[in-house]
Amino acid sequence: MVGTVRRSWVLFSVLILFLLDSYGAEANNNNVTCVGLIIDVNTRIGKEEKIAMEIAAQTYNTSSKTQKLSLYIQDSLRVTSAVEEMIRENRVKVIIGMHTWQEAALVADIGSQALVPVISFAAPAINPPLMQLRWPFLIQMAKNGSEQIKCIANIVQAYNWKRVVLIYEDEAFGGDSGKLALLTEALQHVGSEIDYHLVLPPFSSMSDPGWVVHEELVKLLKTQLRNFIVLESSLEMAIHLFREAKNMGFVRRDSTWIIPNSITSLLDSVNNSVISSMEGAIGIKTHYSEEVTSEYHDFHAQFGKFSELNIQRKTTPTLLSDTSILSIVHVLGKRYKEIEFWTPDSGFSMIPSIGKPNTLVAPVILQRNLQESPKVWEMPTDAKPLKIGVRGRASFGNFVKVDYGVKLNENNYSGFCIQIFLKARELLGYPLPYKLEACNCTYNDLVHLVHNKTYDAAIGDLTITAERLQYVDFTAPYIESGVAMIAPAKPVGSAFMFTKPFTWDMWLVTSAILIYTVLIVWLLEHQSNPEFSGSWRNQISTALWFTFSSLFFAHRENIHNNLTRLVMGVWLFVVLILTSSYTASLSSMLTVQKLEPNYMELLKKNNLPVGCTNLSVKKYLVNAFEFKEQNIKIIDIKHSKLFKQEKIFAVFLEFPYEEIFLNKNCKDYTSTRLHTHGFGGLGFVFQRGSPITRDFSEAILKLSEAGTILSLKKKWLTPQNECSANITSSEPESLSLQSFGVLYLISFVTSTICLLLFLVRLFISHLQHHNAFKGNITPGEESTWKKAVRLVRYFCIKNLRRAPTLADTSGANDHSTLD
Repeated sequence: MVGTVRRSWVLFSVLILFLLDSYGAEANNNNVTCVGLIIDVNTRIGKEEKIAMEIAAQTYNTSSKTQKLSLYIQDSLRVTSAVEEMIRENRVKVIIGMHTWQEAALVADIGSQALVPVISFAAPAINPPLMQLRWPFLIQMAKNGSEQIKCIANIVQAYNWKRVVLIYEDEAFGGDSGKLALLTEALQHVGSEIDYHLVLPPFSSMSDPGWVVHEELVKLLKTQLRNFIVLESSLEMAIHLFREAKNMGFVRRDSTWIIPNSITSLLDSVNNSVISSMEGAIGIKTHYSEEVTSEYHDFHAQFGKFSELNIQRKTTPTLLSDTSILSIVHVLGKRYKEIEFWTPDSGFSMIPSIGKPNTLVAPVILQRNLQESPKVWEMPTDAKPLKIGVRGRASFGNFVKVDYGVKLNENNYSGFCIQIFLKARELLGYPLPYKLEACNCTYNDLVHLVHNKTYDAAIGDLTITAERLQYVDFTAPYIESGVAMIAPAKPVGSAFMFTKPFTWDMWLVTSAILIYTVLIVWLLEHQSNPEFSGSWRNQISTALWFTFSSLFFAHRENIHNNLTRLVMGVWLFVVLILTSSYTASLSSMLTVQKLEPNYMELLKKNNLPVGCTNLSVKKYLVNAFEFKEQNIKIIDIKHSKLFKQEKIFAVFLEFPYEEIFLNKNCKDYTSTRLHTHGFGGLGFVFQRGSPITRDFSEAILKLSEAGTILSLKKKWLTPQNECSANITSSEPESLSLQSFGVLYLISFVTSTICLLLFLVRLFISHLQHHNAFKGNITPGEESTWKKAVRLVRYFCIKNLRRAPTLADTSGANDHSTLD
């Protein structure tokens, strides 16, 4: 197979080059060069290495007439004694092999002491300090695997996985924790973390590998994560791992596995049933160039003749070009396909190029087969529903109410939060089996129970805070949250409260319009209306009383002049609007018993005790408003007499609780909302990385846009009508002149027009009277001032000569003359 031949060709080439290099130094002294090989002949790789070395030795011995090559093969299980034996008894000149760094380090120590070169196919994940000085005879033919670690992290980042399960074989890990440290650091750089470590014992130490692997995989049933990374494993262990994982349901459409080069490079040598058990896995392997030489063809032909491994050629053989290029393969059915390439500098690309940046930001598998992309999270089923924790002792039953039954599964759950959850669940687009469980714990305890996977989720009146987001994921808030201050209602002690409905300029203009209307009414009525007769004092007092009483619609004087009726009609309309507005504004100010703006400062200055419902609000009051911690008490808001019982002067509640509390106690308490300060709202809690969080957030937004949340809020939380006026955040504003300017203008214009009409009629009457009795005097013989004085005298004297009885209202028979 291709991978087998390629790897063996590398080993073959290394041995030939070493022999050619050392031939000149040893040809004159010895005819036979001894080479030691440390391999595990019980593994697939060990058998391949043995074949490659034998082919290399045979080829060299055939081509060389004076120099021969002798191989000494020892098992890696007894590496120390085997190396010492080969150096002491067989006098080997070079030692080749070792696939774990632990073995390579032991052999390198012995080789340095005996001055024997050691060619190792293992490398540490992190190079030890002074490595060249410590092992000067060590030659590493393998890279440390850091590039493969970076590639794994890039795949995790491309899929946006936040948590993964790490699996590795303890023996294959070789006691070197460097790879684990590198992977942990690489995942942190891309915003991910290892949620669970599954460590498998060495394959050689297990008598029944299938049973041991099954027992270890059972531990994964406790987690919902279904994205796995196999860091390192032998092929034999990987075969048992995937066989058991598939039988237990860990290898399916909603799961994803990443396998390393140590497994992917050997897929050519396993049967179809093994490959099918890895269906959907993403593999990483070293990329080989497409260049082919005649030497490689010869080696491939010889390699295939060894019936021990039954090697069958499937594709065109290629040679190793640059090990810094990694291939990304995807296992599909009973085969695997190379879909992409990765380099440390360029990341993912469609062609195996180095140093050429590309624009791809995710593996092609994401772009080509988006509909088949794994969900990497075990979705709840009927057999294993979503386990949801519900706080059994909620602050108010409006949010969550638990009616306990005889049995645990007979509990009845209701409330605003439950309804939001059910409505959002209907919009998910897929079935979501769930099971509610009541928890008599605090809010923070409920959040931590989700964090430690006791519950898969939690619903209720859970406030979104930065501290809680460190442990769990929240959905989008379904209701706003902030802080409101509640205190006992008390009247506002102001002697001039009656003036507050109107602004001062409003009062001045109203008074001016009133006086102007009084004058107009007097001018229009005092000539024809006997009730406005008498002395000047009586006339003015009657006009004032008439106009003022009209404010209350209590005037009883009759009106004789039609112009006066027009003026009074407009004035009464103005009075109606003003009195209604004044009454409404004053009632609002008297009904809404406000907290003084400096009330909070008064609480802090006098060290008065206050209350709150939870530690989050308490911490907020200490940090944001500088309350002293000893002055803040955690109280139970359910009690309406909390101020008397707890001896507190104010209580700070979050907005939803404030509405419910005032709905029940609107006559005794008042509230002020602190709009500039608040929390993140109320939301549902899910485990970190759960894809259900995003789906529920989208569903909640749809409910909000459709008005469903608002209707549910009105049903469960919104105060009743008689209490709605109690929930205010600021003092009602006084009514200004701007609100009534047009109304005053209409009244002023109407009164002015009526006055002008009256003056015109008076002037015409005066001219008629003057022409009748003073015809010998022409208008041109008098000045304008005298004419005006005569007109005023005519107006006043006509009023004095009017009959003082109600029957004499016309004045038509009055023929008196002016003196």
